[in-house]
Amino acid sequence: MRDRRKVAVRLLFVLLLGIFPVTVHATEETRQQIEAAEKAKDETESQLDETEENLKDLNEQQGQLEGALSTLNTELSQVSNNLSDLETKIRDKEAEIERVNDKIREVQQELEEAIRLKDDQYETMKKQIRFMYERSDYLYMELFFSAGSFSDFLNKNQYIEQLSAYQRKVLQSYKDAQAAMEAKEEELLLAMEQLEDDKAQLDDYKVQVVAEQSRVSGLVSKTANSIQATESQISQAEAKALAYEQKLKEQEENITALKAKLAEEIRMAELASQSSWRDISEVSFAEGDRYLLANLIYCEAGGESYAGQVAVGSVVMNRVLSSVYPNTVTGVIYQSGQFSPVASGRLALALSEGRATSGCYKAADEVMKGTTNVGNCVYFRTPVEGINPKYTIGGHIFY
Repeated sequence: MRDRRKVAVRLLFVLLLGIFPVTVHATEETRQQIEAAEKAKDETESQLDETEENLKDLNEQQGQLEGALSTLNTELSQVSNNLSDLETKIRDKEAEIERVNDKIREVQQELEEAIRLKDDQYETMKKQIRFMYERSDYLYMELFFSAGSFSDFLNKNQYIEQLSAYQRKVLQSYKDAQAAMEAKEEELLLAMEQLEDDKAQLDDYKVQVVAEQSRVSGLVSKTANSIQATESQISQAEAKALAYEQKLKEQEENITALKAKLAEEIRMAELASQSSWRDISEVSFAEGDRYLLANLIYCEAGGESYAGQVAVGSVVMNRVLSSVYPNTVTGVIYQSGQFSPVASGRLALALSEGRATSGCYKAADEVMKGTTNVGNCVYFRTPVEGINPKYTIGGHIFY
């Protein structure tokens, strides 16, 4: 759209040039203002395009971040489910640990009972061994000699066998108690190892919970911060684009005003070419006109050849002679918006310091006598495309 506006503006400029004779043109200052305004407008359009492209990239980036955040939120939901499973495992493991603790307490009690029983059996067995060691020979002799008959002897022998069987039973009971105690000790050891494994697994579950929470929460926080930063950049880019659009609007209005001024100057130039002209003898020069004209020539053509300095002075004098422009040197030079050194302050500085050279004074003297080397041209400027000048002298064209 902006390219079409630029084409339209240029077409308008060409049409304006076509409506009026190319030998009659606006002042150099106005054309320079239009060129500068159009250049500034192009730069603003370029800046606006760049800002809008940046804004587009930021919006795409924001969309990607929002998509990432949505994915992370989905992952967070999954993590929540994982955490729920982990919490269930933790509760189950804690219950299992409690059961193992109960079992350990039970086994410890059983172990204590097994140890007590083993100790009792051990004491009983010691008494039996001591008795057998101290009384066995006497007991057997007493049983043999005290028997009244063979059958009585057999009965007493049976008693001895029963006593031996009892002793073997006591010994076996001790062995069984010892084995039971060792089994309980092994069971207790295994239970305690299981308890340590369960505690380690419980700690691992808890670490997993913290890791899952930290991982996703960190990503969510980081992505949310990135989105916030991108939104801030988008807001700044939108404000910048709005400022460029406002600036572009003001520049377009300024160009429109300059175009209107250009049309008015073209009208004035056309009018000047058709108006009456005075003779140089009819001009009354005021004191200071020579000094003023020489310094203007210095500002406009100080670096040009003598012919170029005469040509600039001739334009000033042609305007003095034309009925369209002021009829004095001062009036022509200080007419609003006509000579750029006036507006920029360079002429005032040259006047204050007397910068005009002898060549500038000589050129001023010559044109104030009526000499012109550019005919009746009333404008000059540096060369520009689209203008066919009447004369080209040095770095200026005259029309």
